[in-house]
Amino acid sequence: MEKATDILKHEHQIILMVLDAARKEAQHLQQSGLIEEKTIQEYLDFFRNFADRCHHVKEEDLFFVKMEQRGIPNQGGPVAVMLAEHDQGRKHLKAISEALPEAVEGKVQAVDAISNHLLGYVELLKSHIYKEDHILYPMADRIFNAQDQDQLIKDFDRVEAEEMGSGVHEKYHQLAHELAGLPVDS
Repeated sequence: MEKATDILKHEHQIILMVLDAARKEAQHLQQSGLIEEKTIQEYLDFFRNFADRCHHVKEEDLFFVKMEQRGIPNQGGPVAVMLAEHDQGRKHLKAISEALPEAVEGKVQAVDAISNHLLGYVELLKSHIYKEDHILYPMADRIFNAQDQDQLIKDFDRVEAEEMGSGVHEKYHQLAHELAGLPVDS
């Protein structure tokens, strides 16, 4: 039986692939000082829309709510940590976006800010994903019953259809592969 956590873990694999590419991009920025605006915009697009609007929304609006209904508090416990980290990630992305115009103009401090925030985002999300995959999701799998899992999967599908739109998930899978320099799997 497919579980809601299987879907979330699969999305993590796509996000991790892009995080690895983003780390390389940040390191390249540090070494060269040269910024490719289009590339940074693509990373922002992926992280804002796939990682945040698609993935984090499923967690925040559905998955964590179900955990709370099953007795895991969303304040002071592991869910609160995950929510705080989602917010930290958004702050990194905002800082990258705000620094981009000046970085494109060649301002060294702005290029450094983008590199530092991109690396900060990568490290934050890699640690975050590890905690979810190895602590939070196994905890959820123990407390969710089959009906919970089925309902979450249906709700995830609804989020994909209503919030993201038809074909958008696939678009971000393709972008992930492009950013990572990998062929798009069919």
